[in-house]
Amino acid sequence: MTTLLFTHAACLDHDPGLRHPERPARLAAVLRALDDPAFRALDRREAPRATMEQLGRVHRPDYVDQVLASTPPQGCLHLDPDTAISPGSDQAALRAAGAVCAAVDAVVAGEGANAFCAVRPPGHHAERGAAMGFCLFNNVAVGAVHAQAAHAIRRVAVVDFDVHHGNGTQHMFEHNVDLLYASTHQYPYYPGTGAAEETGIGNIVNVPLRAHSGSREFRTAFQRTILPALDGFAPDLLMISAGFDAHVADPLANLALDEADFTWVTTELMAVARRHSGGRIVSTLEGGYDLGALASSAAAHVAALLAA
Repeated sequence: MTTLLFTHAACLDHDPGLRHPERPARLAAVLRALDDPAFRALDRREAPRATMEQLGRVHRPDYVDQVLASTPPQGCLHLDPDTAISPGSDQAALRAAGAVCAAVDAVVAGEGANAFCAVRPPGHHAERGAAMGFCLFNNVAVGAVHAQAAHAIRRVAVVDFDVHHGNGTQHMFEHNVDLLYASTHQYPYYPGTGAAEETGIGNIVNVPLRAHSGSREFRTAFQRTILPALDGFAPDLLMISAGFDAHVADPLANLALDEADFTWVTTELMAVARRHSGGRIVSTLEGGYDLGALASSAAAHVAALLAA
């Protein structure tokens, strides 16, 4: 089996406006990197649209309706100071969440060893009833709850190494004993959540990192805290919010990781998945705003997944 790659051209049509960091060029850069002959073994698939049922398991139905109905016929409409939608945003958001659900279906069915969803807009800041931080629908949370509802998978863990804390995912998980959320992130920093004391009902694991932390601090956080927590939880499915904005070159934050760190953490998470979930991993793109660093980091992540 190989790694499945889910994406869709519609994800390039979400355009938050001139000079916005979360621009279509991000996904284009990732896809160019994955067009390298080194990735010829990827099983490339078109992302479907998420259904209203899938979205409604984690988002308020009125919020879903609002986002889809608000898509402007031209120009941009701001849902919050950071999050804007354009004429193609509704379809992009539906394909992004749908990609993660389809990846879950395929990995659970044994069609691939694991999957990476090269999609945008990202998702981990989106709340049940609010857009936030460039995010419309919480793609990874939609996929996690879909795994439980559609496949009777009990325990799902989401690991988030984006530089920003995934407040939306945490809030959606924090009262459900069968969902684990574990995150490393710069702190204090946007969105202001993610303190170590935020533990939910024992199913939230936050390891905040000071500005300018690098490989040593990041790997220590995983070795001492996150990997043991994952082993204790023993997930039936492991999911990854794969943000690459903790890279030293990223302009929006101040951590100092590099491609070797993303290879390392992916390899460590694959070992956890082999121990507990039959190797099943579904990863989805979150942040990353320096195009070169994003492309090379995503490529390193996918290359590690391919080595399964």
